[in-house]
Amino acid sequence: MITTKLASMGRLAMVLTIAMVAVDVSAATEDELLEIEEEDLSAAGEADEVAKALTNPNATLGFLTFSVDRIAYGGSLPGAEAQDAWKLNFQPSLPYSLSEDMNLFVRPLIPVVLDQPVPVVADQAVLRDAGIQDFTSRGVELGDIGMDVAVGKTLPGGTVLFGGVVATFPTATDDSLGLDQYLMGPEFYIGKVWDWGAVGVLLTHQWDIAGEDSFDTSITGGQYFFTYNLKNAWQIQMTPTFSYNHEARSGDELTFPVGVGVSKTVVWGKTPVKFNVQYWHYVESPDAFGADWQVRFNISPVVPLPW
Repeated sequence: MITTKLASMGRLAMVLTIAMVAVDVSAATEDELLEIEEEDLSAAGEADEVAKALTNPNATLGFLTFSVDRIAYGGSLPGAEAQDAWKLNFQPSLPYSLSEDMNLFVRPLIPVVLDQPVPVVADQAVLRDAGIQDFTSRGVELGDIGMDVAVGKTLPGGTVLFGGVVATFPTATDDSLGLDQYLMGPEFYIGKVWDWGAVGVLLTHQWDIAGEDSFDTSITGGQYFFTYNLKNAWQIQMTPTFSYNHEARSGDELTFPVGVGVSKTVVWGKTPVKFNVQYWHYVESPDAFGADWQVRFNISPVVPLPW
Protein backbone atom coordinates (compact mmCIF):
# COMPACT_ATOMS: atom_id res chain seq x y z
CA MET A 1 0.00 0.00 0.00
CA ILE A 2 2.75 2.47 0.97
CA THR A 3 4.77 1.56 -2.14
CA THR A 4 1.70 2.13 -4.35
CA LYS A 5 1.02 5.53 -2.80
CA LEU A 6 4.65 6.57 -3.17
CA ALA A 7 4.60 5.54 -6.82
CA SER A 8 1.38 7.51 -7.38
CA MET A 9 2.83 10.60 -5.73
CA GLY A 10 5.93 10.15 -7.88
CA ARG A 11 3.80 10.23 -11.05
CA LEU A 12 2.04 13.42 -9.89
CA ALA A 13 5.35 15.06 -9.01
CA MET A 14 6.71 14.20 -12.44
CA VAL A 15 3.69 15.72 -14.24
CA LEU A 16 3.81 18.91 -12.15
CA THR A 17 7.58 19.23 -12.60
CA ILE A 18 7.31 18.94 -16.37
CA ALA A 19 4.50 21.52 -16.43
CA MET A 20 6.39 24.00 -14.24
CA VAL A 21 9.57 23.58 -16.29
CA ALA A 22 7.54 24.28 -19.42
CA VAL A 23 6.28 27.54 -17.91
CA ASP A 24 9.77 28.58 -16.78
CA VAL A 25 11.49 27.72 -20.06
CA SER A 26 8.79 29.43 -22.12
CA ALA A 27 8.99 32.58 -20.01
CA ALA A 28 12.80 32.66 -20.32
CA THR A 29 13.01 32.20 -24.09
CA GLU A 30 12.31 35.87 -24.92
CA ASP A 31 12.78 39.20 -23.17
CA GLU A 32 9.49 40.51 -24.54
CA LEU A 33 6.10 38.78 -24.47
CA LEU A 34 4.48 37.85 -27.76
CA GLU A 35 2.50 40.40 -29.70
CA ILE A 36 -1.26 40.46 -29.17
CA GLU A 37 -3.06 41.28 -32.40
CA GLU A 38 0.25 42.65 -33.77
CA GLU A 39 0.57 45.36 -31.09
CA ASP A 40 2.94 45.41 -28.13
CA LEU A 41 1.35 45.24 -24.71
CA SER A 42 1.40 48.57 -22.93
CA ALA A 43 2.44 48.56 -19.28
CA ALA A 44 -0.63 50.52 -18.16
CA GLY A 45 -3.34 48.41 -19.77
CA GLU A 46 -1.56 45.09 -20.13
CA ALA A 47 -3.76 42.99 -17.85
CA ASP A 48 -6.98 44.40 -19.30
CA GLU A 49 -5.78 43.86 -22.89
CA VAL A 50 -4.75 40.28 -22.16
CA ALA A 51 -8.10 39.55 -20.48
CA LYS A 52 -9.98 40.82 -23.54
CA ALA A 53 -7.66 39.00 -25.97
CA LEU A 54 -8.26 35.70 -24.15
CA THR A 55 -12.01 35.99 -24.87
CA ASN A 56 -11.18 35.36 -28.54
CA PRO A 57 -10.51 31.62 -29.04
CA ASN A 58 -8.72 32.39 -32.32
CA ALA A 59 -6.27 34.96 -30.90
CA THR A 60 -2.57 34.35 -31.53
CA LEU A 61 -1.91 34.15 -27.82
CA GLY A 62 -0.05 31.31 -26.11
CA PHE A 63 -1.05 30.18 -22.63
CA LEU A 64 -0.85 27.17 -20.32
CA THR A 65 -3.97 26.24 -18.37
CA PHE A 66 -3.92 24.32 -15.08
CA SER A 67 -7.39 23.29 -13.82
CA VAL A 68 -8.29 21.84 -10.43
CA ASP A 69 -11.78 20.31 -10.05
CA ARG A 70 -13.66 19.34 -6.91
CA ILE A 71 -16.68 17.22 -7.84
CA ALA A 72 -19.49 16.03 -5.56
CA TYR A 73 -21.60 13.07 -6.66
CA GLY A 74 -25.09 11.67 -6.26
CA GLY A 75 -27.23 8.84 -7.63
CA SER A 76 -29.19 5.71 -6.79
CA LEU A 77 -26.17 3.54 -5.91
CA PRO A 78 -25.75 3.02 -2.16
CA GLY A 79 -23.38 5.63 -0.77
CA ALA A 80 -23.30 7.70 -3.98
CA GLU A 81 -24.15 10.97 -2.23
CA ALA A 82 -21.16 10.61 0.09
CA GLN A 83 -18.63 10.52 -2.79
CA ASP A 84 -16.44 13.30 -4.13
CA ALA A 85 -13.41 13.61 -6.41
CA TRP A 86 -10.37 15.82 -7.02
CA LYS A 87 -8.83 16.16 -10.49
CA LEU A 88 -6.03 18.16 -12.10
CA ASN A 89 -5.88 18.97 -15.83
CA PHE A 90 -3.08 20.54 -17.82
CA GLN A 91 -3.72 21.97 -21.31
CA PRO A 92 -1.29 24.12 -23.31
CA SER A 93 -2.54 26.28 -26.19
CA LEU A 94 0.21 27.46 -28.57
CA PRO A 95 -1.42 28.56 -31.86
CA TYR A 96 0.50 28.62 -35.13
CA SER A 97 -0.48 31.47 -37.44
CA LEU A 98 -1.46 30.40 -40.96
CA SER A 99 -2.61 33.83 -42.09
CA GLU A 100 -3.80 37.11 -40.62
CA ASP A 101 -7.11 35.65 -39.45
CA MET A 102 -6.44 31.89 -39.48
CA ASN A 103 -4.55 29.76 -36.93
CA LEU A 104 -3.68 26.12 -36.35
CA PHE A 105 -4.23 24.72 -32.85
CA VAL A 106 -2.84 21.45 -31.44
CA ARG A 107 -4.00 21.10 -27.84
CA PRO A 108 -3.32 18.07 -25.64
CA LEU A 109 -5.36 17.66 -22.46
CA ILE A 110 -3.49 15.77 -19.73
CA PRO A 111 -5.71 14.67 -16.80
CA VAL A 112 -4.34 13.61 -13.42
CA VAL A 113 -6.80 11.90 -11.08
CA LEU A 114 -5.97 12.93 -7.52
CA ASP A 115 -8.86 11.11 -5.84
CA GLN A 116 -11.73 9.38 -7.67
CA PRO A 117 -14.50 7.16 -6.24
CA VAL A 118 -15.13 4.03 -8.32
CA PRO A 119 -18.24 1.86 -7.85
CA VAL A 120 -17.52 -1.73 -6.84
CA VAL A 121 -19.30 -4.32 -8.98
CA ALA A 122 -21.21 -6.48 -6.51
CA ASP A 123 -24.67 -7.58 -5.44
CA GLN A 124 -26.38 -4.21 -4.86
CA ALA A 125 -29.21 -5.71 -2.76
CA VAL A 126 -26.77 -7.36 -0.35
CA LEU A 127 -24.73 -4.19 0.02
CA ARG A 128 -27.83 -2.08 0.60
CA ASP A 129 -29.16 -4.41 3.29
CA ALA A 130 -25.77 -4.45 5.01
CA GLY A 131 -25.45 -0.66 4.88
CA ILE A 132 -22.13 -0.89 3.04
CA GLN A 133 -20.92 1.87 0.72
CA ASP A 134 -19.91 0.02 -2.45
CA PHE A 135 -17.16 2.40 -3.59
CA THR A 136 -13.39 2.33 -3.64
CA SER A 137 -10.98 5.23 -4.14
CA ARG A 138 -8.41 5.67 -6.92
CA GLY A 139 -5.52 8.19 -7.12
CA VAL A 140 -2.95 9.55 -7.79
CA GLU A 141 -3.21 8.27 -11.40
CA LEU A 142 -2.95 9.48 -14.99
CA GLY A 143 -6.22 9.47 -16.95
CA ASP A 144 -6.89 9.06 -20.65
CA ILE A 145 -5.12 11.90 -22.52
CA GLY A 146 -7.18 13.87 -25.02
CA MET A 147 -6.02 15.85 -28.04
CA ASP A 148 -7.60 18.15 -30.58
CA VAL A 149 -6.17 19.51 -33.84
CA ALA A 150 -8.20 22.35 -35.32
CA VAL A 151 -8.02 25.35 -37.62
CA GLY A 152 -9.66 28.59 -36.48
CA LYS A 153 -10.94 31.33 -38.80
CA THR A 154 -12.13 34.81 -37.82
CA LEU A 155 -14.72 36.27 -40.19
CA PRO A 156 -15.58 39.96 -40.67
CA GLY A 157 -17.80 41.13 -37.82
CA GLY A 158 -16.16 38.96 -35.18
CA THR A 159 -17.65 35.55 -35.98
CA VAL A 160 -15.19 32.74 -35.17
CA LEU A 161 -15.29 29.26 -36.71
CA PHE A 162 -13.24 26.19 -35.85
CA GLY A 163 -13.09 22.81 -37.51
CA GLY A 164 -10.92 19.85 -36.67
CA VAL A 165 -10.44 16.42 -35.17
CA VAL A 166 -10.57 15.33 -31.53
CA ALA A 167 -9.10 12.10 -30.13
CA THR A 168 -8.64 10.23 -26.84
CA PHE A 169 -5.80 7.83 -26.06
CA PRO A 170 -5.87 4.90 -23.54
CA THR A 171 -3.17 6.25 -21.23
CA ALA A 172 -4.93 5.70 -17.90
CA THR A 173 -2.62 4.07 -15.35
CA ASP A 174 -5.61 2.40 -13.65
CA ASP A 175 -8.09 0.35 -15.69
CA SER A 176 -11.07 1.72 -13.76
CA LEU A 177 -10.22 5.31 -14.77
CA GLY A 178 -10.14 4.82 -18.56
CA LEU A 179 -11.87 3.07 -21.44
CA ASP A 180 -8.82 1.20 -22.80
CA GLN A 181 -9.91 2.40 -26.26
CA TYR A 182 -8.69 4.81 -28.91
CA LEU A 183 -11.43 7.34 -29.71
CA MET A 184 -11.62 9.80 -32.60
CA GLY A 185 -14.11 12.08 -34.31
CA PRO A 186 -14.88 15.60 -35.57
CA GLU A 187 -15.13 18.88 -33.67
CA PHE A 188 -16.76 22.17 -34.59
CA TYR A 189 -16.92 25.55 -32.86
CA ILE A 190 -18.96 28.64 -33.68
CA GLY A 191 -18.90 31.87 -31.70
CA LYS A 192 -18.75 35.62 -31.87
CA VAL A 193 -16.54 38.22 -30.21
CA TRP A 194 -17.69 41.74 -29.31
CA ASP A 195 -16.03 44.59 -27.41
CA TRP A 196 -18.06 43.64 -24.34
CA GLY A 197 -17.22 39.90 -24.44
CA ALA A 198 -17.93 36.72 -26.36
CA VAL A 199 -20.27 33.74 -26.72
CA GLY A 200 -19.75 30.38 -28.40
CA VAL A 201 -20.38 26.67 -28.39
CA LEU A 202 -18.07 23.71 -29.10
CA LEU A 203 -19.41 20.34 -30.28
CA THR A 204 -17.46 17.09 -30.67
CA HIS A 205 -18.26 13.46 -31.32
CA GLN A 206 -16.01 10.44 -30.75
CA TRP A 207 -16.30 6.78 -31.67
CA ASP A 208 -14.03 3.91 -30.62
CA ILE A 209 -11.66 3.04 -33.46
CA ALA A 210 -9.30 0.59 -31.74
CA GLY A 211 -8.54 -1.05 -28.40
CA GLU A 212 -11.01 -2.89 -26.16
CA ASP A 213 -13.72 -4.40 -28.39
CA SER A 214 -16.07 -5.90 -25.83
CA PHE A 215 -18.21 -2.74 -25.89
CA ASP A 216 -18.88 0.20 -28.21
CA THR A 217 -18.31 3.89 -27.46
CA SER A 218 -20.18 6.78 -29.07
CA ILE A 219 -20.07 10.06 -27.15
CA THR A 220 -21.19 13.54 -28.17
CA GLY A 221 -19.43 16.17 -26.11
CA GLY A 222 -19.38 19.91 -25.95
CA GLN A 223 -18.76 23.13 -24.08
CA TYR A 224 -20.58 26.45 -24.09
CA PHE A 225 -18.84 29.78 -23.53
CA PHE A 226 -19.92 33.17 -22.26
CA THR A 227 -17.68 36.08 -21.24
CA TYR A 228 -18.64 39.56 -20.12
CA ASN A 229 -15.79 42.04 -19.70
CA LEU A 230 -15.75 44.23 -16.60
CA LYS A 231 -13.32 46.97 -15.56
CA ASN A 232 -9.78 46.38 -14.29
CA ALA A 233 -9.36 43.00 -16.04
CA TRP A 234 -12.31 41.37 -14.22
CA GLN A 235 -14.72 39.17 -16.19
CA ILE A 236 -17.87 37.16 -15.68
CA GLN A 237 -17.44 33.78 -17.38
CA MET A 238 -19.09 30.42 -17.87
CA THR A 239 -17.46 27.45 -19.64
CA PRO A 240 -19.28 24.26 -18.51
CA THR A 241 -18.71 21.00 -20.39
CA PHE A 242 -21.46 18.52 -21.26
CA SER A 243 -21.74 15.08 -22.85
CA TYR A 244 -24.23 12.55 -24.21
CA ASN A 245 -23.24 8.87 -24.11
CA HIS A 246 -25.22 7.14 -26.88
CA GLU A 247 -24.27 3.69 -25.57
CA ALA A 248 -25.29 4.26 -21.94
CA ARG A 249 -28.39 2.69 -20.47
CA SER A 250 -31.62 4.72 -20.30
CA GLY A 251 -31.35 7.55 -17.77
CA ASP A 252 -27.56 7.61 -17.80
CA GLU A 253 -26.94 9.20 -21.21
CA LEU A 254 -26.87 12.96 -20.56
CA THR A 255 -24.51 14.93 -18.33
CA PHE A 256 -25.28 18.66 -18.43
CA PRO A 257 -24.27 21.40 -15.94
CA VAL A 258 -25.13 25.08 -15.73
CA GLY A 259 -22.56 27.34 -14.14
CA VAL A 260 -21.03 30.75 -13.76
CA GLY A 261 -17.82 32.22 -12.39
CA VAL A 262 -15.45 35.17 -12.29
CA SER A 263 -12.01 35.77 -13.79
CA LYS A 264 -9.21 38.18 -12.97
CA THR A 265 -6.06 38.81 -15.02
CA VAL A 266 -2.95 40.16 -13.32
CA VAL A 267 0.64 40.78 -14.40
CA TRP A 268 3.48 39.19 -12.42
CA GLY A 269 6.73 40.70 -13.62
CA LYS A 270 6.42 40.38 -17.38
CA THR A 271 3.99 37.45 -17.29
CA PRO A 272 0.21 38.00 -17.47
CA VAL A 273 -1.70 35.34 -15.53
CA LYS A 274 -5.43 34.72 -15.66
CA PHE A 275 -7.26 33.30 -12.61
CA ASN A 276 -10.76 31.85 -12.89
CA VAL A 277 -13.14 30.11 -10.51
CA GLN A 278 -16.51 28.65 -11.49
CA TYR A 279 -19.39 26.78 -9.85
CA TRP A 280 -21.33 24.21 -11.91
CA HIS A 281 -24.66 22.64 -10.93
CA TYR A 282 -25.60 19.50 -12.85
CA VAL A 283 -29.23 19.69 -13.99
CA GLU A 284 -28.82 16.33 -15.76
CA SER A 285 -26.54 13.50 -14.68
CA PRO A 286 -26.56 9.67 -14.83
CA ASP A 287 -29.24 8.30 -12.53
CA ALA A 288 -27.09 5.56 -11.00
CA PHE A 289 -23.95 7.60 -10.28
CA GLY A 290 -23.11 11.05 -11.58
CA ALA A 291 -21.90 14.52 -10.70
CA ASP A 292 -24.16 16.72 -8.55
CA TRP A 293 -22.05 19.90 -8.39
CA GLN A 294 -18.52 20.99 -9.22
CA VAL A 295 -16.08 23.79 -8.45
CA ARG A 296 -13.32 24.50 -11.00
CA PHE A 297 -10.28 26.70 -10.42
CA ASN A 298 -8.11 27.67 -13.41
CA ILE A 299 -4.76 29.41 -13.58
CA SER A 300 -3.47 30.33 -17.06
CA PRO A 301 -0.06 32.01 -17.46
CA VAL A 302 0.49 33.67 -20.83
CA VAL A 303 3.69 32.52 -22.52
CA PRO A 304 5.65 33.50 -25.65
CA LEU A 305 5.08 31.34 -28.70
CA PRO A 306 8.13 29.23 -29.60
CA TRP A 307 7.80 30.08 -33.33
